[in-house]
Amino acid sequence: MTKLILSTSNIMNGGPSIIRRPTSEKSNTELTNSLRANFLASQEAVAPQVNGSKVETNRFVNSSGKGLSYTAWTTRTERALFVPSIDFSTSGLLEERSQYDITVKLFFLPSTEALEPSEHVEEAISLVLSELHVPSVDLLIVSFSGITFDADDVEDDDIENQDLMEGENLDSMARTWRALEALHAKDVVAQIGLAEFGSERLKKFLPRTKIRPSVDQINVRDCCVVPKDLILYAKQEKIELLTHNDCTNILPGGTVRELLGRGDKGAGVLARSDGDSGGLKGEVEPQWVVKYTAVVRDRGVIENKGYFAMAQVAD
Repeated sequence: MTKLILSTSNIMNGGPSIIRRPTSEKSNTELTNSLRANFLASQEAVAPQVNGSKVETNRFVNSSGKGLSYTAWTTRTERALFVPSIDFSTSGLLEERSQYDITVKLFFLPSTEALEPSEHVEEAISLVLSELHVPSVDLLIVSFSGITFDADDVEDDDIENQDLMEGENLDSMARTWRALEALHAKDVVAQIGLAEFGSERLKKFLPRTKIRPSVDQINVRDCCVVPKDLILYAKQEKIELLTHNDCTNILPGGTVRELLGRGDKGAGVLARSDGDSGGLKGEVEPQWVVKYTAVVRDRGVIENKGYFAMAQVAD
């Protein structure tokens, strides 16, 4: 099994190659475009160092006509293969930590291995802290795989209770939540929150927690109409309701293979299914994505925003 750590770097510093998303566009488009742009920028940076390399229609070839090996612009450590290579010494914030509100959202994906959720949480936060050169973040929100919020349905308690029984494992979520509580206890995270929890779901989940969520982030359709029962229950439990426009399955496996494969838009990290000798062989399974945003408090300006993603390739 090979672990891959994908990264976008700070997308606020990106040039025209990074497509800024309209407010109505969901963030998986921003993520995939930013990953692709960072891969290409890293290839461009190392291409002059590789004998005979040149750019032809966004693909890198050398004088023999062979593609630029992914090993030239990635880094393999005992921990993982970093795609692209990361130099944390060149990143960080411009001002003191106290000048920023830093929000992190961790998306667990359908193929996430839930045996050790604390390892996923700690690894994701560690990457963000290293990238921003900070000891802590203000808010960490967790988005569980398969959990969706539908403003049209939550008024029907029977429907929601049925969904809870059939589609969710609250005990598994509680184990993951304990990893967030541990980070809070260490002062690594000031506040912890959830995503897509309606009132019935919250009522079932809160008794399983030691530290209650400060935030419930929901994806609301139809002009952001939040159900009244959720508003009242959140107020009662002192939970702030926030809205978002993120995809729940923000990075499907097929998208990862397209990004890392050897097609016209691929980065050449994964081998083709026809048995070619270049690239990693095996099925790729994305595990999680973490999004981080650092906002300058007194100006309300996003100075640093980016993503990390972890995937596994079964050898």
